[in-house]
Amino acid sequence: MINNFSKSTPFISIIIPTYNRPEQLATCLESLIELDYPHNCFEVIVVDDGSKTSLESVVAPFTSQLDVTLLRQINNGAASARNTGAKQAKGEFLAFTDDDCMPAADWLKTLAANFIQAPNCLIGGRTINILSKNIYSTASQELIDYVYKYYNTKPHKARFFASNNIALSKERFLAIGGFDITYLRMASEDRELCDRWLQKGYLMLYAPEVQINHAHHLSLISFWQQHFFYGRGAFCFHKIRAKRAAAPIRIEPLSFYINLFTYPLSISKFPRGLVISTLLFLSQLAATFGFFSERLTQTKNIRASN
Repeated sequence: MINNFSKSTPFISIIIPTYNRPEQLATCLESLIELDYPHNCFEVIVVDDGSKTSLESVVAPFTSQLDVTLLRQINNGAASARNTGAKQAKGEFLAFTDDDCMPAADWLKTLAANFIQAPNCLIGGRTINILSKNIYSTASQELIDYVYKYYNTKPHKARFFASNNIALSKERFLAIGGFDITYLRMASEDRELCDRWLQKGYLMLYAPEVQINHAHHLSLISFWQQHFFYGRGAFCFHKIRAKRAAAPIRIEPLSFYINLFTYPLSISKFPRGLVISTLLFLSQLAATFGFFSERLTQTKNIRASN
């Protein structure tokens, strides 16, 4: 039941996909208890994407303090899990985050303020890496920061948001078909959603005051794997986008990559900036391998089917 609905306090459904990370999920839910927003004006939907062990014991302690629902599906990827949560949501607006994120106390309050002014926009907030001593996590976040700076220079004409801190109306999300579930492990479903949203003629709004803290532990191996899968997803995204727009695959100009590799040097002292710059080069190398690996795989599949 939705109570005390008003224009100033819209009812918001928070959707969290999760997979085999019970400790991170518990920390995320703890942060939601501290939200400075009427607790009868939001719900939390946790979607277990086929974890090896039940998450009921993780979620149960929070049911007395949060309106939280646990859904379970067979393992089909984060995009599918987000869609599952959205279909069950009661809110007029959907707010997506991840299980390794901890929204700031004013997260929903700042989202609500933006929705009052721009109810039909896809709103993206700022993500802050709280693992500053983890150089791989830091490099990964600086890459996102650079991409946001590149694509979202004009906040009211933003072009890309990561899916761990976005919000939009449920009606429009369902109307455009939600996330593309073909991105099982390739991590470009957020990029594709943003592109499809813009092609519909809808607007995106970057609101850096809408903040979450991110604790994504990475090692050299997991850093490489993450960006390898980004590269695979990038190929699928460009292929889908080219088909939808009837245009060839478009690659960013050389200046994009030159500025990317020099970006850490402008915000971090030597030698840390140089190390991060090197890791960003490694991330693009991994993404390139992933891109052409997916291209080769799809080419082989097409030939095999003919």
